[in-house]
Amino acid sequence: MQGKQNIGEIMGQQLQVQSLQVDIVSDVVCPWCIIGYKQLMLALSSMPGEFDVAIHWHPFELNPQMPEEGQNLQEHLAQKYNSSPEQSQMARTRLSTLGESLGFTFDYFDGMRMVNTFRAHQLLHWAGEQGRQTELKLALFEAFFTCREDVSVPGVLATVAARAGLDGAEASLVLSDQRYAGEVRAQQQHWLDQDVHAVPTFVFQKQYIVPGAQEAEAFVRLLKRIQTRAA
Repeated sequence: MQGKQNIGEIMGQQLQVQSLQVDIVSDVVCPWCIIGYKQLMLALSSMPGEFDVAIHWHPFELNPQMPEEGQNLQEHLAQKYNSSPEQSQMARTRLSTLGESLGFTFDYFDGMRMVNTFRAHQLLHWAGEQGRQTELKLALFEAFFTCREDVSVPGVLATVAARAGLDGAEASLVLSDQRYAGEVRAQQQHWLDQDVHAVPTFVFQKQYIVPGAQEAEAFVRLLKRIQTRAA
């Protein structure tokens, strides 16, 4: 009887779902951030039922000095990365192809503008308190990259929040009174102090740091290592 009990306990341990905390530092106008997230989801889908995942998004502004009116995307990339129009086009084509393979549409267009994202991060902080942060984050990625929407405009942000299942009127109030501005600035500084200077950056279980949009296979290898070390 004791032997059977032990076997049952062992089987129960083997079937136990492991809690997994994933902190993602990112910006909503960063194409590699949505690519990295999609690759992580692909990795997790290949290990069904093995993890109970809690994802937390953290603010990072690629362009904290971006003016209110934004900047033409091609002009911005040429200025920031010294890239030629041909190089920029090649990069956009690569991203579009990769996005399509992961189920995400990048709709780059002439006249597309890079925008300020500080308001978006304030709204994401609020959405986290409502338990719908990932829903809003994904809706913002889609708004900017797929729907050609300016995610620096308060009215647009409120509409996107409503799409994500949040209260659009409350979202407008959150933006107008900037109630989370100080907390977002503090979080941004925290990650800079942790030497996070590029996004996406993934932190698993508060200890495994993964920079960049890794392929799904790389995430799978890390997830298996986390499982092994927890055993």
